[in-house]
Amino acid sequence: MSLNILSIQSWVAYGHVGNASAIFPLQRLGAEVWGVHTVQFSNHTGYGAWRGQVFGAELIRECVTGIEERGVLPRCDAVLSGYLGSAEIGSAVRDAALKVKAANPKALWCCDPVIGDTGRGVFVRPGIPEFLRDQALPVADIATPNQFELEWLTGQTITSLGQAKAAITALQAKGPRIVLLTSLRTEATGADEIELLAAEGGRFWRLRTPMLPLSVNGAGDAIAALFLFHRLQNGAAAPALEAAASSIFGLLSQTLAAGARELQVVAAQAEITAPTRRFRAEAC
Repeated sequence: MSLNILSIQSWVAYGHVGNASAIFPLQRLGAEVWGVHTVQFSNHTGYGAWRGQVFGAELIRECVTGIEERGVLPRCDAVLSGYLGSAEIGSAVRDAALKVKAANPKALWCCDPVIGDTGRGVFVRPGIPEFLRDQALPVADIATPNQFELEWLTGQTITSLGQAKAAITALQAKGPRIVLLTSLRTEATGADEIELLAAEGGRFWRLRTPMLPLSVNGAGDAIAALFLFHRLQNGAAAPALEAAASSIFGLLSQTLAAGARELQVVAAQAEITAPTRRFRAEAC
């Protein structure tokens, strides 16, 4: 039986961010994805110019209510959410997740708390970081922050593995029992490496990959989707970390080789199901 995932994120016609980065990999792995879009833009905003509309929170509620009226929410295995255009949209997403979890108590909410990044700082609208910290994450099951976001959410500085584990533990105490730290650099991280750290049930697993010389939008959206799928399928964080990290490294490698500005999720789709290079996580 295939997994059913309600993914509430942004949508772009050209390129791959938000749902345009998450839906296809999930479908390629065999999941049914019920996509609800929070915006429809021509392209992601990193280009500096775009066209389209931000949808209102009421449209999200209407779409979710329509899905509910089909009687299928008890068969929904998870909710996936990412960038929020406003705190009002966040409230609609949170209500959708609570509705799904009420219909299926085993369903998981994977909340990617998009707030900002190292070097750029906070880049979302005022009120969104506080909403994520105070209202979304306390009822989420999985959180996938980057290092900057984990520091912001916990008020802790991370320069060592021990500090990263302490910050994840602090975040788990606020709600999400499963955390994937999607980027970690400490004083022990090699100059040409990037680390990922997953935690569940008081245990931690670290995985290292080469750090590729590129920066593309949408990679975080893709890895959150991949980690959610594999955690649902395997029931454990360590194999989910290995599968997600291996696939995202393959996608990024082929994007680099192609000299592309957009994540090559279609052209490199074999990396989603059968990564060329497999990385192993180690308990830490």
